[in-house]
Amino acid sequence: MFKGIFFDLGGTLVSYHHITAIHTPLLLEAATRVGCKQDPQAVKSAYSQAVKDTTERYATRDYYLHSEYFTEVFARCCELLDAPITPDVRSWYQQENLAGLRDGLALKADCHATLAELKARRLYLSIVSNIDDDMLEPIIAREGLHQYFDHWTSSQTAQSCKPHRGIFELCLEKSGLAAHEVLFVGDSPEHDIDGAAWVGMKTALILNAGAVPPLQSGRARATPDYVIHSLTDLLALVSV
Repeated sequence: MFKGIFFDLGGTLVSYHHITAIHTPLLLEAATRVGCKQDPQAVKSAYSQAVKDTTERYATRDYYLHSEYFTEVFARCCELLDAPITPDVRSWYQQENLAGLRDGLALKADCHATLAELKARRLYLSIVSNIDDDMLEPIIAREGLHQYFDHWTSSQTAQSCKPHRGIFELCLEKSGLAAHEVLFVGDSPEHDIDGAAWVGMKTALILNAGAVPPLQSGRARATPDYVIHSLTDLLALVSV
């Protein structure tokens, strides 16, 4: 039925489960460094509002560096807390946030086994990720994902962020496959399902126990062809 499967990374192959536990202490320390006197709950509330504000501004952009997005979220958080960010804290936060995100993205339990079976079925496998190279490459190396994938592409390499069609078209060009021969698997209705559907791919939305995927602006329109609850569920969708 399919000749290739393209995967999103965050929320699809790896879980966001540990991100909050890592990021919350970082956020509170960063707030202290900029002289914020408000309590932790006020800081977290301001950060949530900053995510909404920044995501709304970035949602219509065809391309951006995610390091810049996350730093702008923190800068907006500081603005809401009336504690303007300084250049030193900006640089410190950017580096610490990158390290925290990389450390917090843990491979899903069924990832290796599912990818090994899909590879054994001679499917073309690709990662299409909306993150920068300095996050994607270390995660692939750390988790040994290179043994399964024919290629992987970041939005930084493509100079295009999902759902913009450029990143999908580049990955199709790399694979040599037609859009209708590919199943795209992702957790984001807005980035993965909309973007892949617009270029003619079939789509599978993976649900993460009711967790809402990050960086959504409410613009999702397409309906996924399939809904799955684990990576293992893919095996039933792909003929041997």
